[in-house]
Amino acid sequence: MEFTFDLNTIWFILIGVLLTGYAILDGFDLGVGALHLFMKGDLNRRILLNSIGPVWDGNEVWLVTGGGALFAAFPHVYATVFSSFYTAFMLLLFVLIFRAVAIEFRSKQPMLWWRNAWDIAFSVASILIAFLMGVAIGNIITGIPIGADKEFTGSFLDLISPFTIMVGITTVALFMMHGAIYLSMKTEGEVQKTVKHWTNNAIIFFTICYVSTTMATLIYFPEMVIHFKEYPAFFILAIMNMLAIANIPREVVHGNEFRAFLSSCASIVALMGLFAIGMFPNFVKSSIDPAYSLNLYHAASSQATLKIMLTIAIIGVPFVLAYTISIYWVFRGKVKIDSTSY
Repeated sequence: MEFTFDLNTIWFILIGVLLTGYAILDGFDLGVGALHLFMKGDLNRRILLNSIGPVWDGNEVWLVTGGGALFAAFPHVYATVFSSFYTAFMLLLFVLIFRAVAIEFRSKQPMLWWRNAWDIAFSVASILIAFLMGVAIGNIITGIPIGADKEFTGSFLDLISPFTIMVGITTVALFMMHGAIYLSMKTEGEVQKTVKHWTNNAIIFFTICYVSTTMATLIYFPEMVIHFKEYPAFFILAIMNMLAIANIPREVVHGNEFRAFLSSCASIVALMGLFAIGMFPNFVKSSIDPAYSLNLYHAASSQATLKIMLTIAIIGVPFVLAYTISIYWVFRGKVKIDSTSY
């Protein structure tokens, strides 16, 4: 498949950028949640919670924007994916709401049992969100039973396989590493020492999962590397990913937490890029017949719609970026607990 930069391809890339932004920003929120129960002591857990307190809800704007862009630019993809993963998406929506409630309610009462219960809810919800997203990505790689009418013909159990579970666990491991690095950047003292120990273990956990998932992908889904054979320059992304991951422990050891975080962000960008290139031009592959797959051409809106949307995106995306940058600038620095904290 030849790469041409028409409106369809531009929107394929833009949606990828929006979802990558979500993976980077809400990824460390989910990673902090996944690690939350490992921290001992109410004050220390409050420090972890307040490291993401000012930004977690704003980070989800990227997911909403990405979903809205998918709905407008590729309505057939949106309809098929949401009907195919209906049960999974309802569960995802439930745990997203439950995580938000846990963050807001956790410190409303001083009782230990109350706070422990919401701590468990926060951590379990964070792990489930990351896992479900990974399972969805795994199914997009393997393909799902889509018929000629673009309708899902399978059941929820058809979406569960060893490979999709493996991708789900790898996603959890990635976000745990990302979250641990973010925490090392936002904390100090004994909490930071504890978090740095987590970072080393999280890097090992993610590396094992990543290598295993990559091997399984190459063996069972070799079509994911076709474009890399046709355009060897794309292999730079794989090298970038390996260098970024290798640089994380080096920066952590030298106390450069921000650089370690940037390396983790670069790794996520590279992974999303590798996934997008492997899938191009398809959004969703049909496991029944490749001809039934939904790609960026026959599943797209009209050219007029894509053009109008591009104009809106050029105007609107800078506002999203400005909002995100301003929030992180205002709440920069180490976490300090006061009367306004969670």
